[in-house]
Amino acid sequence: MSIRRACLVLQLSLSVYYYKPKQKPEDIKIINMLEELAEKYPTYGFKKMFHMLRSMGYRWNHKRVRRIYIMMALNIRRKRKRRLPARVKTPHILPIDCNITWSMDFMQDTLISGKSFRTLNVIDDHNREVLMITIDSSLSARRITRELDRLIEWRGSPEVIRVDNGPEFTSAIFETWAKKHKIKICFIQAGKPTQNTLIERFNGIYRKELLNAHLFTELDQVRDQTQQWIWEFNNVRPHEALGNKPPVRFMTERRKTSFPSLIMDDYLKKDITFTNASI
Repeated sequence: MSIRRACLVLQLSLSVYYYKPKQKPEDIKIINMLEELAEKYPTYGFKKMFHMLRSMGYRWNHKRVRRIYIMMALNIRRKRKRRLPARVKTPHILPIDCNITWSMDFMQDTLISGKSFRTLNVIDDHNREVLMITIDSSLSARRITRELDRLIEWRGSPEVIRVDNGPEFTSAIFETWAKKHKIKICFIQAGKPTQNTLIERFNGIYRKELLNAHLFTELDQVRDQTQQWIWEFNNVRPHEALGNKPPVRFMTERRKTSFPSLIMDDYLKKDITFTNASI
């Protein structure tokens, strides 16, 4: 359809369609001056530019300069830092049994193609057992709560989860989920990763023994390798802090000593089944 016929259908005159507002000579001068200032001082906002124009001897009204400033899309988006409540330092006391305190943290790495991915690592503070490692290109707060629901369905709900001040953990979604399950979220102080030493130590081992030891081409490859590594970590790899015993063996012997009537075969089967399904 031609422009003339389209304007006829829309009941729009051709003069209105072809009309182009003429800029005043003064506006062109303001545009040129703002362009020069924006190129020379890219971090300056409107107020600084306006006062610099005034210092140069130009007496344009600030409303007029601001209108042109906004028209040129020079306004800088203000980034406000999210204020977090003060975190009280809490001692990192090792729990006397499993499923009392979990530690949780994120890691990041890249594939050969340069695509980055994240991992959500969850361990039990008592026997350092890897409960879950979720791997994906993006892990939102909703995804975290879904994965934790699956973990709780298999393992049971802990009393405390120790985390840092990441946006996923400080979100309203995660806070609501914790209140629903009656789980206390223990936040470390900002910039103090040493207050979450167990998960930080685990992250170093995971990166050294798997992420840095292999080159990955796709996420499924990372998941498969991680699945095998978790089983060896929990069932084979000796831990000095546990008397050179793997986590599952340490907990099995401890439970048999403390509770002779407790049978651990079902636990071991569930452990292997969940590990295979959770990655």
